[in-house]
Amino acid sequence: MSSNDSLLSYMVTIRRALHQFPELAFQEKKTAQRIIEELKQLQIPCEYSGPGSGVIAKIPAILAGAPTIALRAEMDALPGEENTHLPFSSQEKGKMHACGHDAHIAMLLGAARILHENPAASNVLLIFQPAEESGGGARNIIKTGCLDDACAIFAGHVTHHFRVGEIMIGHGIITAQSDRFEIIIQGKGGHGARPHEATDAVIIAASLVNTIQTLVSRETDPLHPSVITIGELQAGSAPNVIAEHAVLRGSIRSTQKQTREHIHKGLKRMTSAMAVLHDAKIELTVVPGYPPVVNSDREVELAIQAATRVVGKTGVQKMEYPSMGSEDFSFYLEKLPGCYVRFGARREEQQFIPLHSPMFDIDESMMLTGALYFAQLAYDAANFYRHDAVA
Repeated sequence: MSSNDSLLSYMVTIRRALHQFPELAFQEKKTAQRIIEELKQLQIPCEYSGPGSGVIAKIPAILAGAPTIALRAEMDALPGEENTHLPFSSQEKGKMHACGHDAHIAMLLGAARILHENPAASNVLLIFQPAEESGGGARNIIKTGCLDDACAIFAGHVTHHFRVGEIMIGHGIITAQSDRFEIIIQGKGGHGARPHEATDAVIIAASLVNTIQTLVSRETDPLHPSVITIGELQAGSAPNVIAEHAVLRGSIRSTQKQTREHIHKGLKRMTSAMAVLHDAKIELTVVPGYPPVVNSDREVELAIQAATRVVGKTGVQKMEYPSMGSEDFSFYLEKLPGCYVRFGARREEQQFIPLHSPMFDIDESMMLTGALYFAQLAYDAANFYRHDAVA
């Protein structure tokens, strides 16, 4: 068995074990324990403060005074029932690794194994982070101060939008800003036969669902990507009762600051106008979410260099447009420079399956690409940041 075959087998074993026992945000106790066990086997010291915190390890450089880069993977899974029928499917009801974080962990441990056997000339901080899907666990990692001496941070995500052996790298905005909102409508209940005696919260809610969409379709520059999704509408108690109360909940995705501000103002304007129009009380709450992920140009160049050495020039794919998804890797990039990439996880003949689908799975051979890429970043970082370390 070649060294790459052995490495892939190692990662597959880890990934499948994690896949069977997914844990939700801030509950990643067993996941963290497995990571710690693997790091101990590699004789890599680590720190862990219990559920809600991350597993943080450091592989020292072969020489003193070397620069430090950070590599990050996420530990949490998603709520949902898996429908892949894999022999290693989730054994936890209502939980599954539908976003590939199990593979991210395995890839980072694979890179740790490479770097343990062949240390780099740069220090490497390994971050296994809690709660990326909800809760912004990146902020917990930042609070520890572990990144204070790091030059840059790198991460990646599996995707079916690219094939195995491809790494997507882009400059600038990579993912969108995310915000959530809640609209509470208070009308006046009544009998379904006498609507004139009531103020129908369902009618108001339905009007808002349609009207709010015009903030994107008619008020936003089409060259500035944005999305408004209303994912929840709760109202009513019986077919013949006019509902006096309704709740709408949704999300906003935007890539430009001015677009985001306009949407927020538009929501206030429309809810206020609808309250006057229907003589109802309407309360709007907007909760800021993750900022956009914005890759720094210098780190993109390092990522391209490392990726090219792993998958060749033809394997490095350029990102033409930002994703409207969101990622709490953005919090790291507000503190230090870095680069977020995507790893192709689909075979040529494999059907496309979106992230967060109950059917989501990956071609596990792609984990070799991810592990080699992370390790190559560590090897290339020493020369790339030499001046920074000396300064």
